[in-house]
Amino acid sequence: MKKEIISTQNAPKAVGPYSQAIKVGNFLFCSGQIGIDPQNNKLVNGGITAETKQVFKNIESVLIASNFATKNIAKVNIYMADVKAFQIVNEMYSSFFKKIDKLPARSAVGIKELPLGASIEIEIIAIKCDNNS
Repeated sequence: MKKEIISTQNAPKAVGPYSQAIKVGNFLFCSGQIGIDPQNNKLVNGGITAETKQVFKNIESVLIASNFATKNIAKVNIYMADVKAFQIVNEMYSSFFKKIDKLPARSAVGIKELPLGASIEIEIIAIKCDNNS
């Protein structure tokens, strides 16, 4: 199996030495996304709500560039600078996945600090199964 680097201008450029995503066979490993607007490469204003909304836009852009869809997401890892914001994040998460019937596995943890002072970072693993789900 070959490893393919996924890159799109519709998601933020990497802020370090890594790829936006790597596709290996039917798997997609997406690097953690923070709420950076790819138009100006700056963290969006508006706190956890605005950042989470932007993170999901960024993830969707990487999925599209990889020829994957939201329904292909198998695992989600969420990192929050303030775990007290979990309720807000959970509501936005539910909204993002509202159109699929098989929800991915998920971890959500509070951590001390994120790159660029972000409030949230989300990474995903997606897979295309034989039954196209």
